[in-house]
Amino acid sequence: MLGFLKEPVVVTVEINTNIMVLSLLGLISRLWGLSYPRAVVFDEVYYGQFVSLYMKRIFFVDNSGPPFGHMLLALGGYLGGFDGNFLWNRIGAEYSMNIPVWSLRLLPALAGAVCVPLAYQILVELQFSHCAALGAALLILLENSLITQSRFMLLESILIFFILLAVLSYLKFYNLQKHSSFSGSWWFWLLLTGVACSCAVGVKYMGLFTYILLLTIAGLHFWHVIGDQNLSNVSLICHFLARGLALIVIPVAMYVSFFYVHLTLLYRSGPHDQIMTSAFQASLEGGLARITQGQPLEVAYGSQITLRNVLGKPMQCWLHSHTNTYPIRYENGRGSSHQQQVTCYPFKDVNNWWIVKDPGMQQLVVSNPPRPVRHGHIVQLVHGITTRYLNTHDVAAPLSPHSQEVSCYIDYNISMPAQNLWRVEIVNRESDTDVWKTILSEVRFVHVNTSAVLKLSGASLPEWGYRQLEVVGEKLSKGYHQSMVWNVEEHRYGKSLEQKEREVELHSPTQMDISKNLSFMAKFTELQWKILTLKNEDTEHKYSSSALDWITMDTNIAYWLHPTSSAQIHLLGNVVTWASGNVAALIYVCLSLWYLIRRRRKIYDIPEDAWQLWVSAGGICVGGWAVNYLPFFGMEKTLFLYHYLPALTFQILLIPIVLQHISDHLCRSVLLKSMFTALIVAWFSSVYFVYCTFSPVTYGEPSLSVTELKDLRWKDSWNILLRNQ
Repeated sequence: MLGFLKEPVVVTVEINTNIMVLSLLGLISRLWGLSYPRAVVFDEVYYGQFVSLYMKRIFFVDNSGPPFGHMLLALGGYLGGFDGNFLWNRIGAEYSMNIPVWSLRLLPALAGAVCVPLAYQILVELQFSHCAALGAALLILLENSLITQSRFMLLESILIFFILLAVLSYLKFYNLQKHSSFSGSWWFWLLLTGVACSCAVGVKYMGLFTYILLLTIAGLHFWHVIGDQNLSNVSLICHFLARGLALIVIPVAMYVSFFYVHLTLLYRSGPHDQIMTSAFQASLEGGLARITQGQPLEVAYGSQITLRNVLGKPMQCWLHSHTNTYPIRYENGRGSSHQQQVTCYPFKDVNNWWIVKDPGMQQLVVSNPPRPVRHGHIVQLVHGITTRYLNTHDVAAPLSPHSQEVSCYIDYNISMPAQNLWRVEIVNRESDTDVWKTILSEVRFVHVNTSAVLKLSGASLPEWGYRQLEVVGEKLSKGYHQSMVWNVEEHRYGKSLEQKEREVELHSPTQMDISKNLSFMAKFTELQWKILTLKNEDTEHKYSSSALDWITMDTNIAYWLHPTSSAQIHLLGNVVTWASGNVAALIYVCLSLWYLIRRRRKIYDIPEDAWQLWVSAGGICVGGWAVNYLPFFGMEKTLFLYHYLPALTFQILLIPIVLQHISDHLCRSVLLKSMFTALIVAWFSSVYFVYCTFSPVTYGEPSLSVTELKDLRWKDSWNILLRNQ
């Protein structure tokens, strides 16, 4: 029975020495001296704040993209034992000894190192020679800008890693398609393509460009599969479903899962949750949740409420009133109603409380049992402290003359009767009988007499209005806008009959026992919308640049300067590599146009298999460069040189492809091939020379003299820092 043990068990392992050596070189170039400098380097001041918030489980919103990249950076901090206690307030701040700098920078460095063998494998899968693949890997290895970007707590190297992994996985899947459809390896590489695409998008939305490119290429390839007469209809359907599952369903599911983990980890309230809706804030531990926990769910006649504007722009604010009145005449000469001011106030205040009153009854307390307010009901809103009714009439608003003034009505015994009836419209209702609910319901207040809607105009009132935000009545005919929508944030059932007792009640906290948990999908949808729509103030940065500056590298970024010596780190690329990439792209486009014109004339300069190889390589490399570069011309955001690095990576892959094509198909004699080979050796030597020349400002050491630094300023537009002696 144990006869098989008579023979030794032999395991054969195939090792690609090229990949092993390239991986080792990549690790050395990215990991060497990783903890240096022990200071905050450029955007580490930005990403470090998020890492600290992850460590403390405090919720945040980063409008630059999804959370997966931030979670990976936080993972490095977690593995190093980082507790989140560091003040990320300035570039150059020294890290204290308890900060695991090496661990925080480890994952970006590993990602950058693995990009070297990935470049090699991509060219091998594109059916180019191992020599060309080795050249591509070495160009990635010696690219100063990629080294700099991968040695710090930044996201570009992680993004490029997942982009290259997605491209490699798809190429391996496509090559297996020809002879091993639906095999284990075929499924593995297809699924890994989708996973890598999802991770790329999850790190930064720039990953979406490569994802769309691969979807397009996959669509074209599937179009050819449809034309295969050897495949049955059932087989075609299986191919289609497999691609749909791996390239669409799984990436979407993974993308959503990133947010699930993000929201699970960040369950505590913090400064960033103020831009979220009341329902979202109430779902977080602390903050608003401590105020609103256990409030009555259903708004009833007699309820005491605060009303928050859903838009949250230009800042979150609550419907507010105070005893001051509108001036009899504004600065521009227009008259007002001289009624009590109604504004939107960006701070918690007792004057934010209102009482929901039944127009047919005088009482301002909740009956027993409570009578809930439903969609379409008519109410009056009574200001809790002054007991005046929310009112609007045909008088122009102070700053928005085409809208109606909103006030609290004061009876001056003149011919201006109160118009204080409002219809409650629940915008997110499921039926026309829905009950108005605390936090969850988004409502509009439509004025019964004029059909005007209570709206936040966003304009800041003058000194007489204490710079609070203007609230107006806007005609329904002007369309729907979120500034017209309000939700109840704080809520209690009023019990006090006398005004003095009611004022004491309004100052006291609420204590009831009803929970309002928000579902994950509701939180995901809201957070995703905030990320896509939230914009930072447009500020010009010293090192910002335009997309046109990137091609010729007319700009650089000073990442760090030693506090006492001239040691410094810059984001600067290898000039020879960048120029060669531009030339390679130009040659590819010109040759492709030449071949296309000649092929149209039935003249075939290269074999058909070489043409197909040329086209497929261009689709990946030129297409990858284009989709990762051209969109920046239409973006209204502050741009930096590092935004070009994914496009540059594809351009670098193109260089050895063009060189091999010229050697194989354009150098037709032995002499020309020899001369071209010698030229390539000289060119590559210059790449290595430039890498070594700029290594001191890539790694930050050794410190250079002022003269040596001046010698590195190869372009007048480069900002090499010179310390005064």
